[in-house]
Amino acid sequence: MRVASVVAAVLFAVAAPASAALVCCPFCEAPSLTLAEQLGQSDVSVLVQWVEAQSPDKDKGFAGSTTYEVVEVVRDVAQAYPAGTKVVLDRERAGQPGDLFILLGTKGANVEWASPLSVSETSYQYIKQAPSKETPVAERLKYYTRFLEYQDPMVSADAYSEFANAPYKDIAPIKDDFPRDDLRRWLTDANTPKTRLGLYGLMLGLCGTPEDAQLLRGLIEEPTQEYRLGIDGIMAGYLLLTGEEGLALIEETKLRNSDAVFSETYAGMSSLRFLWTYAPERIPAERLRQSMRILLDRPDLADLVITDLARWEDWSIVDRLFQMYGQEEYGIPSIKRNIVRYFLVAERAKGPSESDPQPQSAVRAHEYLAKIKETDPKTYEAAKRFFILN
Repeated sequence: MRVASVVAAVLFAVAAPASAALVCCPFCEAPSLTLAEQLGQSDVSVLVQWVEAQSPDKDKGFAGSTTYEVVEVVRDVAQAYPAGTKVVLDRERAGQPGDLFILLGTKGANVEWASPLSVSETSYQYIKQAPSKETPVAERLKYYTRFLEYQDPMVSADAYSEFANAPYKDIAPIKDDFPRDDLRRWLTDANTPKTRLGLYGLMLGLCGTPEDAQLLRGLIEEPTQEYRLGIDGIMAGYLLLTGEEGLALIEETKLRNSDAVFSETYAGMSSLRFLWTYAPERIPAERLRQSMRILLDRPDLADLVITDLARWEDWSIVDRLFQMYGQEEYGIPSIKRNIVRYFLVAERAKGPSESDPQPQSAVRAHEYLAKIKETDPKTYEAAKRFFILN
C-alpha cells in the first residue's frame, strides 16, 4: 500500500463508521453476546426447573429467594452440581413448578450466578446442539442459518446475533446454504423485525437471481419520508446482483435525487463503501469513485465524502475542493478541516512511475495548503492537530 493510502486510512478512520463492520456483519445492529458465548464464558451451565420462591420480607431484612433443581448439566468444571442438586438464589423469581431455566455461573470462592435464563424444551435443545466455538465459523453459521426467523423468539434472535457477530468474509462463503425463498418472504413480511432486514437483503444479494434483484429494486424504490432500518443492506445486496447497472439506479434515486430523505442518501453512500471494501471485483474502483463524487454536492455529507475519496485515493477533486473551501455552504468547520487533511494526504501521493514521481494533483494540493495556511491559519492548525505524517 502506498504512503498516501496508509496515511489516509489512519487519518480518516474515525470518520468511516463502516470500518467497524470489518469485524462483524456490515449491515447488522450492534453485536450482542450470543448464547454460545455466554455458555463459553461460564464455569457452570445447568438446566434447572423452578421449585419454589419466597417473597421478600422487609421487616426481617429478607430479600426473597428462589429454589431451582438441576435437571441436566451442560458444563460443570468442578462437577459440583449433578442432576437433582438444589440451587437457591437470593432473589425472588416468579414461576411455576417445572418451568425451565438455564443457570450460568462463574467460579470464585463461591459460584456467582447470572440471572436465570428462561428456556423452553426447544430452545434448550437448540442451545445444547449448537456447535462449539472451536468449530470453524462457516460450519457454525450453517447451523444458525436454519434458525433465522424460527418460531421461538429466543432462538431466532440468537441465530441472528450469530450472524451479526460474524465478519462478512465468513458469511459470504456459505451463500449456497442460505434459504433463498425464505429470504424473499422475510424481506416483504411486515412482521419481520426491521433490524434484520439489512442482513437478509445482503444475504439475498449473495445467493439470489435476476428475479431477486427485481424484488430488491422494488424495495429500494418504495417512496418514503421515514428512516428505514436495513435499506443500506438491501441496496448492497442489489449492487452485488446487478453491478454497474444497479449502481445507476442508486445514483438516480438516492444520490442525485434532492428529494430523497437524508437517511436514504446515506444508505446509498454506505452501499458504495460496502462494495469498495468487501466486493471490489464487482464494480470498478473508478466507477465507485464517480458515484461517491456525486455526493460532494451535498454539504450535509461533504465531510464524510471527502474522507472516503481520500481513502480511495481520488485526487481528481483537488481543484474542486479548493473552490468549495471558500463557499458559504461549505464553510462548516468539519468540512474545512477535512479539505485540509485531504490536501495533506494528496500532496504526498506518488505518480504511476519513477519517470513521473509526483502527479500534478500533488503539486496543486501543496500550493492550496500554502494558501489556506496563509488565509485561514486557525483551520489549518486545527486540521493538522492529531495528524501524524512520517
